[in-house]
Amino acid sequence: MKRILVTGALGQIGTELVPYLREKYGTDNVIASGKSANGSEKLIETGPFEVLDITVRERITDLIGKHKINTVYHLASMLSGTGEANPLGLWEVNLDGLINILEASRETGCSVFFPSSIAVFGPDSPKDKTPQNTITRPTSIYGISKITGELLCDYYHNRYGLDIRGLRYPGVISNATLPGGGTTDYAVHIFYDAIRHGRYTCFLRENSSIDMIYMPDVLEGAVKLMEADPGKLRHRNAFNVSAITVTPSELTEEIKKHIPDFKIDYDIDPVRQAIADSWPNSLDDTAARAEWGWEPGYNLEMMVEDMLKVLGARLKQTKSSAE
Repeated sequence: MKRILVTGALGQIGTELVPYLREKYGTDNVIASGKSANGSEKLIETGPFEVLDITVRERITDLIGKHKINTVYHLASMLSGTGEANPLGLWEVNLDGLINILEASRETGCSVFFPSSIAVFGPDSPKDKTPQNTITRPTSIYGISKITGELLCDYYHNRYGLDIRGLRYPGVISNATLPGGGTTDYAVHIFYDAIRHGRYTCFLRENSSIDMIYMPDVLEGAVKLMEADPGKLRHRNAFNVSAITVTPSELTEEIKKHIPDFKIDYDIDPVRQAIADSWPNSLDDTAARAEWGWEPGYNLEMMVEDMLKVLGARLKQTKSSAE
């Protein structure tokens, strides 16, 4: 039976992955965790929750033993935009924390899911259909932490036989939780402002092309990879996954099909623009499709329609409640 620990359960992915896993494996078999209990009321009310600082290795080992954990979804991480303002803090969370998870998992025999990112690629990487295996050399501290994490995961698998699997996520779009300081955050905020104000000011250039993925595909992809036959996984760690390649201008045009008067302005953030410019325009996910059957369920049109439908209903209800 799966006994799962989710770190970073209060983040953008974690808040949706936890209920997804609980529905699949049973509420009591999925232990959510976060650095603080603040903001975790919903998770506490709906299933097991533990306060966990991933920089304290003994605490991780204790929780794995206490709950008889055999699988860890390690989502706790500081993102790209926030990380540039605090690179040492990012290093501590993203890499010291990962080492602690890997060591605790090695000692207890847990399988590990580690999400990497499109940020591992740099300006020297091929820009279009970036291959699974190619030059990386990222220029952001976030990207550096993620490529280092990939190598650490490969090392622990090759050296100790630890079952570690992971995906290189592009920008994640969610209708449930706001992002927390990433370079692709605009692709979520734009929907809120489109519905509320009919206007959005974007911090990236209109032609900045970046791969995106809608949250339902994030959740399904993570679980499908962890359930895959290990004998078919030649790469195991850091699979490219691609779903939607879009620019702010193209996303705006798709939104305008539903909100014709929507307008966008641009006020470029040089830090996040530089990060975006260093990333690929699109990823080649052939390996993921061939080795464990990856196939996204949402394209741009489907994602936009669903985002506006779900958010529109929620924001309307919130406004009515406030009145």
